[in-house]
Amino acid sequence: MLVASVSTRVLPLPIGYDQTISQPYSVAFMTQALDVQPGHRVLEIGTGSGYQAAVLGLLAGQVYTIEIVEPLAARARATLAGVGARNIEVRTGNGYLGWPEHAPYDRVIVTAAPDAVPPALVQQLKMGGLMAIPVGTGEQQLLILRRTPAGMETLSTLPVRFVPMTGKP
Repeated sequence: MLVASVSTRVLPLPIGYDQTISQPYSVAFMTQALDVQPGHRVLEIGTGSGYQAAVLGLLAGQVYTIEIVEPLAARARATLAGVGARNIEVRTGNGYLGWPEHAPYDRVIVTAAPDAVPPALVQQLKMGGLMAIPVGTGEQQLLILRRTPAGMETLSTLPVRFVPMTGKP
């Protein structure tokens, strides 16, 4: 049970602008749950420091990541370019709207908590695609969802605590 004991002692780290980098356990759990493959196109909402995007960039064909806080987006863009990440594009924008120009996505990962799953992100997820998203205000649940013709199927949940998602239209 080493992972469980480690995850309870490792806290999210501040990165400025009232934002944090996710706990390493959360990054690993969400990444593994999405089963990202080399040909996948991935949308990340909440770039922050760029760490999760860098991890995804090692696994996916292409990563598109959106950060609402412009200075964080600029810093992540520079950091990712500095480490040679050529398959990651960083955009400053509102994550609630997604990035429709590059949709549909095989995977969507959200690293800030909205009160409900944003409809635009569902629309931009490929049929059969997976989404990892923390949802809730106060008490939050990390949802792993699959888009099906009947709607979004919940595959698993886990209690979590993420920064609130901002920019709701």
